[in-house]
Amino acid sequence: MRVLVVAASKHGSTAEIATALGEALARRGLSTTVADARDVADIEEYDAVVLGSAVYAGRWQKAARELAETHGEFLRSRPVWLFSSGPVGDPPKPEEDPVDVAQITTIVGSRGHRVFAGRLDKSRLSLAERAIVRSLKVPEGDWRNWDEIAAWAGEIADALAGGAAG
Repeated sequence: MRVLVVAASKHGSTAEIATALGEALARRGLSTTVADARDVADIEEYDAVVLGSAVYAGRWQKAARELAETHGEFLRSRPVWLFSSGPVGDPPKPEEDPVDVAQITTIVGSRGHRVFAGRLDKSRLSLAERAIVRSLKVPEGDWRNWDEIAAWAGEIADALAGGAAG
């Protein structure tokens, strides 16, 4: 079973989640490739796909949306799971799903979608992004729950092993 874990990450936090998912799937015996959504041209060699994106202003990154749209027909023929990252704080905000996830779910025929809390490192932000974060009083920190991420990878591995719709 060959699994592609692909994500669009703006400042690296979502890419790190994708890497953790890929490592957890590999520990379960799956042949796993982790890639940046901007670098993926061909996905037809994979038996399953985990597609994720950082969320900004309530939307997925363009590279992840385009990958879903370009390969939607193929993805509907494979097991696909989606994940979003971005909420920050304690409790993480915003609480809503990204506005485009329902459409992407329909395009790819996703078996599920998870939202993972993200990380905010102000030193990685542009001047404009820092101004927005400051005006909205968004706290800096890392709220990613690595146990939750690994557990979800385990659910995906179990679904793939059993042919279930995890």
